[in-house]
Amino acid sequence: MAAKDDLGRAGENRAVAHLIGDGYRIIARNWRCPQGEIDIVAERDGTLVVVEVKTRRSEDYGHPFEAIDKRKATRLWRLAMAWLAAHPDLARGRRLRVDAIGLTGADPATARLEHLEDAL
Repeated sequence: MAAKDDLGRAGENRAVAHLIGDGYRIIARNWRCPQGEIDIVAERDGTLVVVEVKTRRSEDYGHPFEAIDKRKATRLWRLAMAWLAAHPDLARGRRLRVDAIGLTGADPATARLEHLEDAL
Protein backbone atom coordinates (compact mmCIF):
# COMPACT_ATOMS: atom_id res chain seq x y z
CA MET A 1 0.00 0.00 0.00
CA ALA A 2 2.90 2.36 0.67
CA ALA A 3 3.92 2.33 -3.00
CA LYS A 4 0.37 3.35 -4.00
CA ASP A 5 0.40 6.13 -1.39
CA ASP A 6 3.78 7.33 -2.68
CA LEU A 7 2.49 7.35 -6.26
CA GLY A 8 -0.59 9.34 -5.23
CA ARG A 9 1.47 11.82 -3.20
CA ALA A 10 3.92 12.31 -6.07
CA GLY A 11 1.00 12.83 -8.45
CA GLU A 12 -0.51 15.46 -6.17
CA ASN A 13 2.87 17.22 -5.94
CA ARG A 14 3.08 17.31 -9.75
CA ALA A 15 -0.52 18.57 -9.94
CA VAL A 16 0.31 21.39 -7.49
CA ALA A 17 3.36 22.38 -9.58
CA HIS A 18 1.18 22.39 -12.71
CA LEU A 19 -1.48 24.55 -11.05
CA ILE A 20 1.08 27.05 -9.73
CA GLY A 21 2.64 27.22 -13.20
CA ASP A 22 -0.82 28.02 -14.59
CA GLY A 23 -1.28 30.92 -12.19
CA TYR A 24 -3.27 29.24 -9.42
CA ARG A 25 -2.68 29.97 -5.75
CA ILE A 26 -2.83 26.85 -3.59
CA ILE A 27 -5.04 27.39 -0.55
CA ALA A 28 -5.18 23.89 0.94
CA ARG A 29 -3.93 20.36 0.36
CA ASN A 30 -5.44 17.15 1.69
CA TRP A 31 -8.21 18.97 3.57
CA ARG A 32 -10.22 16.51 5.62
CA CYS A 33 -13.65 16.54 7.17
CA PRO A 34 -16.04 13.79 8.27
CA GLN A 35 -17.31 13.39 4.67
CA GLY A 36 -13.84 12.74 3.22
CA GLU A 37 -10.84 14.54 1.77
CA ILE A 38 -10.21 17.17 -0.88
CA ASP A 39 -6.86 16.75 -2.64
CA ILE A 40 -6.31 20.42 -3.49
CA VAL A 41 -8.17 23.70 -3.04
CA ALA A 42 -6.82 26.46 -5.25
CA GLU A 43 -7.81 29.93 -6.42
CA ARG A 44 -7.34 31.81 -9.67
CA ASP A 45 -9.01 34.97 -10.92
CA GLY A 46 -11.52 35.01 -8.06
CA THR A 47 -12.66 31.42 -8.61
CA LEU A 48 -12.20 28.74 -5.95
CA VAL A 49 -11.27 25.40 -7.45
CA VAL A 50 -11.55 22.02 -5.75
CA VAL A 51 -9.18 19.65 -7.57
CA GLU A 52 -9.40 15.86 -7.57
CA VAL A 53 -6.12 14.22 -8.58
CA LYS A 54 -6.02 10.69 -10.01
CA THR A 55 -2.65 9.08 -10.74
CA ARG A 56 -2.26 5.78 -12.60
CA ARG A 57 0.86 3.90 -13.67
CA SER A 58 -0.90 2.94 -16.92
CA GLU A 59 -4.34 2.81 -18.49
CA ASP A 60 -4.51 -0.99 -18.08
CA TYR A 61 -7.45 -0.53 -15.73
CA GLY A 62 -8.86 2.55 -17.46
CA HIS A 63 -8.14 6.25 -17.78
CA PRO A 64 -7.65 8.11 -14.48
CA PHE A 65 -10.80 10.16 -15.06
CA GLU A 66 -12.89 6.97 -15.28
CA ALA A 67 -12.40 6.63 -11.51
CA ILE A 68 -14.57 9.74 -11.05
CA ASP A 69 -18.01 8.24 -11.45
CA LYS A 70 -21.35 9.85 -10.60
CA ARG A 71 -21.09 8.81 -6.94
CA LYS A 72 -17.58 10.25 -6.62
CA ALA A 73 -18.66 13.46 -8.38
CA THR A 74 -21.55 13.90 -5.94
CA ARG A 75 -19.17 13.31 -3.04
CA LEU A 76 -16.71 15.90 -4.40
CA TRP A 77 -19.46 18.53 -4.57
CA ARG A 78 -20.49 17.70 -0.99
CA LEU A 79 -16.88 18.08 0.11
CA ALA A 80 -16.62 21.39 -1.75
CA MET A 81 -19.72 22.65 0.09
CA ALA A 82 -18.26 21.48 3.41
CA TRP A 83 -15.03 23.35 2.65
CA LEU A 84 -16.98 26.51 1.83
CA ALA A 85 -18.95 26.21 5.08
CA ALA A 86 -15.71 25.78 7.04
CA HIS A 87 -14.04 28.78 5.33
CA PRO A 88 -16.76 31.40 4.82
CA ASP A 89 -14.32 34.34 4.70
CA LEU A 90 -12.37 32.76 1.82
CA ALA A 91 -15.53 31.68 0.03
CA ARG A 92 -17.53 34.90 0.12
CA GLY A 93 -18.35 36.26 -3.32
CA ARG A 94 -16.38 33.67 -5.25
CA ARG A 95 -17.40 31.26 -7.95
CA LEU A 96 -16.71 27.58 -7.24
CA ARG A 97 -15.85 24.79 -9.62
CA VAL A 98 -14.50 21.26 -9.42
CA ASP A 99 -11.57 20.27 -11.65
CA ALA A 100 -9.86 16.94 -12.21
CA ILE A 101 -6.21 16.29 -12.93
CA GLY A 102 -5.22 12.89 -14.28
CA LEU A 103 -1.67 11.63 -14.50
CA THR A 104 -0.74 8.50 -16.43
CA GLY A 105 2.74 7.00 -16.29
CA ALA A 106 5.08 5.01 -14.08
CA ASP A 107 6.90 8.16 -12.92
CA PRO A 108 4.63 11.07 -11.91
CA ALA A 109 7.45 13.51 -12.71
CA THR A 110 7.22 12.61 -16.40
CA ALA A 111 3.68 11.19 -16.59
CA ARG A 112 1.16 12.57 -19.05
CA LEU A 113 -0.86 15.21 -17.19
CA GLU A 114 -4.39 16.20 -18.20
CA HIS A 115 -6.28 19.01 -16.48
CA LEU A 116 -10.04 19.16 -16.96
CA GLU A 117 -11.43 22.47 -15.80
CA ASP A 118 -15.03 22.45 -14.59
CA ALA A 119 -14.91 18.65 -14.89
CA LEU A 120 -18.07 17.93 -12.94
